[in-house]
Amino acid sequence: MGDLRDLLRGLEVFAGDLPDFDPAAAPDDPVELFTEWLLGAVAAGVREPHAMTVSTADAAGSPSARVLILKNAEPGPGGGWQFAAHRVGLKGRDLDQRPYAALTFYWQPLARQVRVRGPVEPAGPGPSAADFLARSPGARAEALLGRQSTVLADLATRDEAIARSRARVEEHPDLVPPEWTLYTVRAEEAEFWQGDRERNHTRLRYRRAAGGAWRRELLWP
Repeated sequence: MGDLRDLLRGLEVFAGDLPDFDPAAAPDDPVELFTEWLLGAVAAGVREPHAMTVSTADAAGSPSARVLILKNAEPGPGGGWQFAAHRVGLKGRDLDQRPYAALTFYWQPLARQVRVRGPVEPAGPGPSAADFLARSPGARAEALLGRQSTVLADLATRDEAIARSRARVEEHPDLVPPEWTLYTVRAEEAEFWQGDRERNHTRLRYRRAAGGAWRRELLWP
């Protein structure tokens, strides 16, 4: 245990050249700043910059977190951050019981983190189906099983089930499970964190005020 503790303490953080962040020049809508940072991560070659941790809680308040792919982010009163999930899975059950989520993005080479939280709204059948059909055949085959997070007897059983599901996708390319749902996080709060080697981190928080306008404020590191 002591060796691991020493190893962890010795690992370098905030290495390399980090980008500047002037919060005074930030746009009024957090989605616009998020898009700037996301495109910056893409340009910097960050792998899977659209991956995010989605945190939910069940009816008893027990939290769960997992990494999903961001589907879209749109500014404005009707906008938000989007992801998709099977409604009968753990994520979907949590959101049915508590329609609220937190998203966390971390682009390590840039020492940039974005945290978003707010109520979650499910989309209708049309947008949800369009999202499903835009997935790769393999991803659709896995989702059609509808067994995520249930107990699996062995890997051979998994492989056989996915093979059968792939055959269904090939035979019925427009097949969409009715439980597949596109969700939108209507953010009430979004925080942008820029790390600094000397620990002079910069934190800018957006909070939605009365009437729907955004209020910006700096936070202590």
